Amino acid sequence: MVGVSGASGTPYAAAVLRGLLAAGEAVDLVVSRAARLTVLDETGISFRDAHWQSDLREWLERPLDAGPPGPVELEPVRYWPAGDLAAGPSSGSYPAKGMLVVPCSTASVAGIALGLSKDLLQRCASVTLKERRPLVVCVREAPLSGQTLRQLVALDEAGAVVPASPGFYAGTRSAQQLVDFVAGRVLDAAGVPHRLYRRWEGELGTGRVE
Repeated sequence: MVGVSGASGTPYAAAVLRGLLAAGEAVDLVVSRAARLTVLDETGISFRDAHWQSDLREWLERPLDAGPPGPVELEPVRYWPAGDLAAGPSSGSYPAKGMLVVPCSTASVAGIALGLSKDLLQRCASVTLKERRPLVVCVREAPLSGQTLRQLVALDEAGAVVPASPGFYAGTRSAQQLVDFVAGRVLDAAGVPHRLYRRWEGELGTGRVE
């Protein structure tokens, strides 16, 4: 499962989705209502339920910098509207390896930590926790309040928390490389193999950063 919340940082979500698809992973995707506004603001792309395939394809095929990626195969992606609380992934019996919330807003952090399930994204995260499946949240916010930090500790105890903190020590030379660094760390936390660190010429050659 991949959940995209309304926090700024939708390029991180696009990079994670590319990495999952490149690894041959099937993806169940939930994009919150707030995230649609952020995608439009940051990319100029309208993400619509009725046209999600064409909108998602345009989003994933448009990197921040010139160069890869090219065409993206979307066949392993299943999209679920955020308001559909009766969707398959809202049940613990729905098969899933875990969930990645990227980017994760502080509102989503609070909703997940408190088990509010106000939309399908939060419900899927709650299901992930109760079924003892891996949950990774990529937090994109600064500064963080004490309340949010306490909620992140609770989520860290149940899964993993990956701050959206790009690494500058890997010889990065572009915005997309910095985005891929964070996306790679999210996939590392989920145990998904990837090539995001070495997709660009001059990047690290190991595929992982310890």
